[in-house]
Amino acid sequence: MVQAKPIHTPLTPFREKLGTRLTKRKISVLQINLGKRCNLTCTHCHVEAGPKRTEELSPEVCTQLIELIQRFPQIQTVDITGGAPEMLYGFKPLAEAARAAGKQVIVRSNLTIYFQPGFEYIPQYCQQHQLRIIASLPCYLPDNVEKMRGAGVYDASILAIQWLNQLGYGREENLILDLVYNPQIPSTDKFSLPPEQGKLERDYKVFLQEHFGIVFNQLLTITNLPVGRTKFHLEHKKLLKPYLHFLEDNFNPSTVDRLMCRDELSVDYLGNVYDCDFNQMENLPARTPQGETVTVAKLLAAGSLDLIQEVKTAPYCYGCAAGCGSGCGGALV
Repeated sequence: MVQAKPIHTPLTPFREKLGTRLTKRKISVLQINLGKRCNLTCTHCHVEAGPKRTEELSPEVCTQLIELIQRFPQIQTVDITGGAPEMLYGFKPLAEAARAAGKQVIVRSNLTIYFQPGFEYIPQYCQQHQLRIIASLPCYLPDNVEKMRGAGVYDASILAIQWLNQLGYGREENLILDLVYNPQIPSTDKFSLPPEQGKLERDYKVFLQEHFGIVFNQLLTITNLPVGRTKFHLEHKKLLKPYLHFLEDNFNPSTVDRLMCRDELSVDYLGNVYDCDFNQMENLPARTPQGETVTVAKLLAAGSLDLIQEVKTAPYCYGCAAGCGSGCGGALV
C-alpha cells in the first residue's frame, strides 16, 4: 500500500500525462446502459442505481439501437448494463437482436435479481441465448461483499452462481460466466490497487470450489474510479484529491493502448453517446472533431460508428491506467 501525495500538489491533467491525444480506434464494442433502476443500492455503484430510480430506455431509442446493431458488422460485442439490466426495458429485444446478428452479448448482472418475483426466468433465458454473464462478486468472503452490496447479497450470489453452474455456465464453451472483483472503498489514505488478477482468480476458484462446488471462467479485477457513490464517499472523507494523486502516482503508460474507451461507444437510456460508462455518469459526452455531441440517431444518419476521433478525458481516467490497468474487461496488462 502507498500513501498518497499531499492534496495541495497539483494533479497532472491526464492528457498532459499522455503527452498526446487519446484517439479512438475503429469501434467494435457497443455498451448500452438501459437505465438506473436496480434491486440493490451498492455503496460503490458509479451509476448510483437503486430501487427508487426510474430512468429507463425508451422504445424509440431501443428501436434505434437494434437498427445500429443490425447495420454495422464491425460491432463484435454488445455489452448490456444498468442498473440491473435484466429488469429494464429493452433487455430482451436488444439481446435477441444482437445474438441474431452474430454478436457476443454481455449481461452485467448482480445475480440477486434472479430471486426477485418475475425475474426467475433470467438464468434459463441467458442459457438459451448463450449470453455471457459478467457478475459482481467483490470478494469471495461474505463480510466484504455485504459491506459493499448489502445484507444477504453474498448468500444469494452463491446460490445464483450454483444455479448457473447447473445450467452449464462456467462449464460449457458457449456459456461464459465471469466474476468481478472490486476493492473496498477506502476510508483512510492508505490506498491500494486491485491485486494481481491471475493470482486472485486462483484464490477465488480454490475457495469457491472447496466451499460451494462453484466454477467460473475468469475473474476480472476493476479499480474503483472516483465516480458516483465512490466519489461521494471519498469527498465525505476528504479523500478525493489524495485518491486521485495515488492513481496518478501509479500511472502505467503500458495500459494506454488497451484502454476500453478507445474502441467502444457507451450509450445511455436517452440515446446519447459517450466514450465510456464513467464519462456517461459524469455527463462528459463524446464529441465529433467539429465539437458536436453524438447520439444514436446521428450515427444512423451518418451511416458510421466512427464519428469521434478523440476521447474526452478527466482526472478519474487515471483509475483505468493505474497499475495493471482497469476496464470493463478487467486488468489490461
